Amino acid sequence: MVLEFQITSHKRNEMINIDEFLIRALEEQKIESGIALIFCPHTTAGITINENGDPDVQRDLLYLWEKLSPHYQEYRHFEGNSDAHGKSSIIGCSETVIIAGGRPIFGTWQSLYFCEFDGPRHRKFYIKLMGD
Repeated sequence: MVLEFQITSHKRNEMINIDEFLIRALEEQKIESGIALIFCPHTTAGITINENGDPDVQRDLLYLWEKLSPHYQEYRHFEGNSDAHGKSSIIGCSETVIIAGGRPIFGTWQSLYFCEFDGPRHRKFYIKLMGD
């Protein structure tokens, strides 16, 4: 089962918590145990799992990714978003989450994030649910 979800980013670089989409998908599809694959089909965005307890972690990660792939005008790509392509490659386009008891298995402070690097935009992502 593959489910498509729509989200809207509001900043050029932003981390959007998408836990609720995964939890809702599990509840609607009645998946108790298995695997969820979360995939981003965009070359200027990504999917990651990281801390949800302190919002400064998200700010720090966005700062780090900007340092690793800064927004330069000297890039040759005509759209002016080469930095976003770099950040997307650093983060990756998917995550896999184990499902048990109808819930995703996350560490105490973990959450699932859609990472926007070329916003604001209307985006989509997919969740593939594979039940036992």
